[in-house]
Amino acid sequence: MKQKLSLQQKLLQKLSPQQIQVIKLLEIPALQLEQRIKKELEENPVLELESDEIDGDQEMNMSDDGAGETDIDNEEFTLDDYYDEEEDIPAYRLNANNYSKDDKYVDIPFSVGTTFHEFLLEQLGVADLNEDEQHLAEYIIGNIDDDGYLRRDLPAISDDLAFNLNLEVTEEELLKILKVIQQFDPPGVGARDLQECLLIQLKRQNKREFITAREIVTNYFDEFTKKHYSKIQAKLELSDQELKEAIDQILKMNPKPGSSYSNPLNKANQHIVPDFILENIDGELILSLNQRNVPELKINDSYLDMIRSMSGNGKNKSRKEAMAFVKEKIDSAKWFIDALQQRQATLMQTMSEIVNFQKAYFLDGDETKLKPMILKDIAERTGLDISTISRVSNSKYIQTHFGIYPLKYFFSEGLQKDDGEEVSTREIKKILQDCIDGEDKSKPMTDDKLAAILKKKSYNIARRTVAKYREQLGIPVARLRKEL
Repeated sequence: MKQKLSLQQKLLQKLSPQQIQVIKLLEIPALQLEQRIKKELEENPVLELESDEIDGDQEMNMSDDGAGETDIDNEEFTLDDYYDEEEDIPAYRLNANNYSKDDKYVDIPFSVGTTFHEFLLEQLGVADLNEDEQHLAEYIIGNIDDDGYLRRDLPAISDDLAFNLNLEVTEEELLKILKVIQQFDPPGVGARDLQECLLIQLKRQNKREFITAREIVTNYFDEFTKKHYSKIQAKLELSDQELKEAIDQILKMNPKPGSSYSNPLNKANQHIVPDFILENIDGELILSLNQRNVPELKINDSYLDMIRSMSGNGKNKSRKEAMAFVKEKIDSAKWFIDALQQRQATLMQTMSEIVNFQKAYFLDGDETKLKPMILKDIAERTGLDISTISRVSNSKYIQTHFGIYPLKYFFSEGLQKDDGEEVSTREIKKILQDCIDGEDKSKPMTDDKLAAILKKKSYNIARRTVAKYREQLGIPVARLRKEL
């Protein structure tokens, strides 16, 4: 092919490094921002905390006082004056014993938690199994999840043992060991599905009143999960009281046996640090940024002096490299400080408009006073792009006098009532929740009945829309809400 050169002109839009830094800082919440600042302080020696200079001045003032003088070089006597370096000093001469015989020594015990799988392995140690079966049981326990279920099929475990450990183990052998594990505590551990989990727990109950419950779970589990109680009652010829007692016994079983062995020391708690603090003082809303864990940053003056001194010297290559390095770090520090300031200003501007838009709600926390609000509404009021508003509202929280809420909570779609008034879908969901909470659980309301109730209140909503809102609230259909 013939090669040739050509000249083309293109117009491209690229983000500067500072813009990219602002975007990244805008997305992260307050807790991650603190970690990001610490990382920047470690990587950039030019950056320092505002408090460092204050602490340094205080230390210098203390050293200037006569009473607080602690300069080791100015001390009249030191430890070196009293012994030779080659002399072996006994330990008792260097140890201080300032404790009385009457002092009480209290050892505070440190509690080390045991995990769920360690608890199973402890029980495995006393099981009647040989060495090979012990190894297989350990492998099966390793496949049990935190809920206590064995989610993998025995054929898949058998294949893993063959490929990874070169062990030929039949499904019958694995099933025999699994039955041993299913006898461990907590009851129901090692089950492969919910039906088996409930049966393991019910079989440990030797009382006669559990016979009906075991029969329901064994032979009519599908009807039980779908709450077709009338079919179960007809097939087993049970009275209303007998059916109710059997169902109550099943519902008392633990569907997640692993969760019953919970150790608070082993749980990873998620801490929420609010990015904004909203206070209601005598009917006036005061918004502020949570700067508790965000330190003030500044550029170290010694590096600026270094740049000035280097610029006046000759054209030494090493000096040029050092000057370029320091200048790069200073520019990076300035960019980072400017990005932080721009982040704070954007956050306050966006949150202030949200508070002004939803002022009636923020005054008393009444959910029905939430107005329909989407990202575009706040973008138009602030003059910012929709993507910027999305980044601000993502993973951010606000602390109010009625609780801590994510910013996404205040955004909702709108719906028009029969009289033309526009209301938030959040208000409709609140009415749905109240209706379902107050219904007769023996005869729960269907979606058609809920739609009729909303229509009486001037909310003209179709049944499928009611079903959508109900699913968003995590509420099952009427048949699954039925109780005896």
